[in-house]
Amino acid sequence: MSHCRKLGPNNKDIVIFATKEDHAVPSTVSLPEPDPQPGLILPNGDINWNCPCLGGMATGPCGIEFRNAFSCFHYSKEEPKGTDCFELFKTMQNCMQDYPTLYNKDLADDDELNEALDESKNVTEDNKEKKT
Repeated sequence: MSHCRKLGPNNKDIVIFATKEDHAVPSTVSLPEPDPQPGLILPNGDINWNCPCLGGMATGPCGIEFRNAFSCFHYSKEEPKGTDCFELFKTMQNCMQDYPTLYNKDLADDDELNEALDESKNVTEDNKEKKT
């Protein structure tokens, strides 16, 4: 016969002793439906910093730099999108280079990323010249 015992401070822990017969009967417990997991962008258009798709980037040692750069890109109205975010992405890249064990060890030598940042800087400078 199964029984329960309360243990711990203030009897806050309950230990249930079940018999083989108890385990032979299928469980009648029904679990609630899990809450829907929003994606990267919330229904209101804001960024979901808790999205597992970010892989912890928003909370790591360069989390502030990442959030600043990503927010700038997300809300950017410039064409091409994000060209006004060059300095923020460069700051993020510099921070990540300080933590090579956490971020891509080859980030400093990432030619493709450096080329993209240089191209973005050139477009940003061209746009500034056109506006003046």
